[in-house]
Amino acid sequence: MNFKKITSAVLVAGMCSAAFAADGEFNLKGNVQTQATKTIADRDNNLSSFWIRANIGGLYKSENFDAQVMLRIFAPQFGNINVTDATWNNDNLKTTKSAQDKILADLYWANYKWTYNSHTFNLKVGHWKTDWSQSTHFGTYIDKELTARGLWMRDYAHNALEFGWKTGYSNFNAMIATRDNKFNTGYIRIEEDLKFDFPLEAKFAYRSNAIDPLQNTAAITHRMASYLSYKIADLRLYSEYAYIFTQDNAVEKAANNYVAPECKYMKPGDSYMPFYIGAEYAPEEGFMSNLMSSLYVEWEHIGDRKKLNDGKKIDDWAWTVAWAKKIAKTKLQFSVYSGNEISDVGFAFRLTSTIK
Repeated sequence: MNFKKITSAVLVAGMCSAAFAADGEFNLKGNVQTQATKTIADRDNNLSSFWIRANIGGLYKSENFDAQVMLRIFAPQFGNINVTDATWNNDNLKTTKSAQDKILADLYWANYKWTYNSHTFNLKVGHWKTDWSQSTHFGTYIDKELTARGLWMRDYAHNALEFGWKTGYSNFNAMIATRDNKFNTGYIRIEEDLKFDFPLEAKFAYRSNAIDPLQNTAAITHRMASYLSYKIADLRLYSEYAYIFTQDNAVEKAANNYVAPECKYMKPGDSYMPFYIGAEYAPEEGFMSNLMSSLYVEWEHIGDRKKLNDGKKIDDWAWTVAWAKKIAKTKLQFSVYSGNEISDVGFAFRLTSTIK
C-alpha cells in the first residue's frame, strides 16, 4: 500500500471536511511514537522489542455529532512479513518473503448526540477503544486477557454499536459488539461511570460473550469489574478489582461450530479474581513539577497465574514503577517492571511527539 497516497488522502479529506463543516470543528490529529523494552532475562537481543510508528487522522466535533478516523502506520521493519512468491523445486516448496508497510485502521467511529433537559443521550457506531483501568501496566480486566500485560495503554478495541446516557454524576453506556463480519461471535458490555464533585471516580462494568451461543457451541464467560480513584492534593490512589468466571456446564468442543471462549484459558467452572492497587504523584507546581508530570507505583495480584500460562514459572504478584514528563508537544515515559517473576526486571521507554 502506497504511504504517500494514503497520507495525501487523509490531508485532502481533512481540508475538505474543514471547508464544508461550517457548523462544527474539524482538526487534524497525529503523533509519532517510539518505544523500546528490555528485560534483564533476555540475553539474546540488544532490545527485547522496538518499534517506531505514526498515528494520523482527523476529529470532527459539533453540537449534535462527533466523528473520528485515525490510521496507525508502521514501516516495513515493524510491519508485515508476507510470502510474495512460492515455487516448487524438486518436490520442495521454496518461498520468498518480504517486509511490507503495515497500515491499520486504528479508529473510525461516528457519534450522534441529543440533549433533553439535564439528560444527554448518544448513539455511537464504529471501531473505537476503551482504556478502562487508567493504569500504566495492569488492569482493564473487563476487556483484556488476564495473560496480557500492557505498557502505558491498557486499551481494547471494539466493533460496536453503543447507547449512552449522561445525567448528573452518571455516565451510562450499553454496547453490543462483534468479533467477525457476520455478527456470529460477539459480546454485550455495560458500564457505569460516576464522577463526583469531590475528587472521587467510580466505575462498574459487566461483559459477557452472549452472542457466541446464538449460532455456535460456546461457553459463556461473565466478567464483572470495578474501578475506584480518589485524589488527595497531588496524590491519587486508584484500584481495580474483577470477578471472571465461566459457566459450569459441559460444552462439546468437538462440535463443528465450537467457539473457544474470549478468555481462551478459561474452562467450565474456572474463576479468577484479579486486582491491582496503584498510586500516582502528579505535582502541579514547584520544583518537583519540573522533574515529572507523574510518578506511578502499582502492584497486581492474579491467583494461580501459572495455570493461566500452561504451568510456566510465573509469580502471582507483579509490580511496576513508572515516570512521565510532558515537555511542550512531547511526552517522555519510562517504566521499570517485573516480568514473569518478581525478580525478573524489565525496562520500557516511550517517546511521543504530537502533531496538532
